[in-house]
Amino acid sequence: MPHSILIIDDEEPIAWALRRAFEREGYRVAVAASAEDGLAKAAASPPDVVFLDIRLPGMDGLRALTELKTRAPAAAVVVITAHGNLNTAVKAVEGGAFDYLAKPFDLAQAMDAARRAVSSQNPAPVPPTPSADIETGPDALVGRSPAMQTIFKRIALVAPTEACVLITGESGTGKELVARAVHANSPRRDRPFLPVHVAAFNPNLVESELFGHVKGAFTGAEKPRPGLLTLADGGTVFLDELADIPLPVQAKLLRVLERQEVTPVGASQSAPVNVRIVSATHADLSAAVRDGRFRHDLFFRLNVYPIHLPPLRDRVDDIPLLADHFLRRFGTVNPAAVLPADTLTFLKARPWPGNVRELRNALEHAAIEARGGPLRPEHFPAPVEASAAGSVADRLRSLVAEWVRDQVRVTQAHPGQEPSELYQTLTDVVESALIDEVLRQLDGNRLAAARWLGLARATVRKMIRKYHPTADEPDGEE
Repeated sequence: MPHSILIIDDEEPIAWALRRAFEREGYRVAVAASAEDGLAKAAASPPDVVFLDIRLPGMDGLRALTELKTRAPAAAVVVITAHGNLNTAVKAVEGGAFDYLAKPFDLAQAMDAARRAVSSQNPAPVPPTPSADIETGPDALVGRSPAMQTIFKRIALVAPTEACVLITGESGTGKELVARAVHANSPRRDRPFLPVHVAAFNPNLVESELFGHVKGAFTGAEKPRPGLLTLADGGTVFLDELADIPLPVQAKLLRVLERQEVTPVGASQSAPVNVRIVSATHADLSAAVRDGRFRHDLFFRLNVYPIHLPPLRDRVDDIPLLADHFLRRFGTVNPAAVLPADTLTFLKARPWPGNVRELRNALEHAAIEARGGPLRPEHFPAPVEASAAGSVADRLRSLVAEWVRDQVRVTQAHPGQEPSELYQTLTDVVESALIDEVLRQLDGNRLAAARWLGLARATVRKMIRKYHPTADEPDGEE
């Protein structure tokens, strides 16, 4: 007998597309436009899988999720939403949701979720626990983009566990906020959260700071002192700039993770400690492992559940929400009134190499300059110099993203049109610059240029003719 799917969504195009896709795969499909109708259908004929929207007329999806667990306890519920945040993701997971999809999603994602759901054996819901409301405070994680929806989902999944979490991302993306969110939604929320910025320590004292020391352990150790790991007993330690931990200290940290015990500097006996480690780095730890600068066994032990934070340039649609959030923190009563549309366009067009941190500081600068009036582009500080903005590859990526946004803005000025041939247009620009600069660096040596580019000599010759049709062939070339 084919598996059955119930779709509860008031957006007809989405419900229709899902129904058609599942029916083509041989599923029996029912559709409801409200939670009340969906609950009635689930009670009359319990489905195997439910796709449940959060925002519905009448009863909302999170309340319906609780009811579904009563009326169709064996059904795997996949929550879908276009308006999710961290609290939504946490509540969905706590309520027993099998998966969480952020709109817009590909049909392939929905099909994969359904296949996993029907092949699972009645997934057990995560026991409900009260969760801290961190959406409006200074530690709020703000965003509605698909990238941030994925972050919220991963935090919600890992927070109730004891697993080590490794947070990666560029400087300024909010790695400590993610660590605080993991702690705030974990069973350890009432115990200490201790951020440890390893790079701020004297390299010779990192071991003592983390593990403590006994009296007389070294010159100046006049009395015993507990380490930061001991002070955080029962809670969470956030190790920032993980790559800066010296190799000898890495070995002792691995013992803490494996044995849950700490040996202070100069001590002969270990003491038990109960801490969860959440760590972060903007460095390439895999490269550090290959170079022997970071222990591979510690890397794998800390990287049980990775969470990667995207740079702001990859989620520019979150900029209006972030701006509103920061302006409210600055005391602006009505952020919408001080952020005109042209200013938002200006903010979206900037590359923001310093990510969310740079955006926040720029908004505060502009708010001071504007003296209570609307924020205009001229109120913002000049962009960070390219040399301080990260790697050349990062800057190139940002420029490509800015170029695409510019093409879209030009098109929006002419309703009824849409961008076309973006790939070929950009390829021509980049290819021309690439071949010209390589030849310049090699004093026009085409044979060497072909080796550098990894192309056949004839291909390089064709590229030169394409972009410089009047160029003379060097002696010996046809």
